[in-house]
Amino acid sequence: MPAGVPWPTYLKTLAASMLAMFAGAEVVHRYYRPDLSIPEIPPKPGELKTELLGLKARSSEVQTSQQ
Repeated sequence: MPAGVPWPTYLKTLAASMLAMFAGAEVVHRYYRPDLSIPEIPPKPGELKTELLGLKARSSEVQTSQQ
């Protein structure tokens, strides 16, 4: 075993690491909300505009609360 770690400890660490990796990927995926639609005609270079949907919603909430 690597570094002399027993099998049960190694497997627990491996499982915890993978769980943390998948949870982090899920959080990032939900925060950035990627556009998974596939357009029929691909956009020309420079036409594709992306924005953070979560940031846009939060900034509009901040503006309404400041008024």
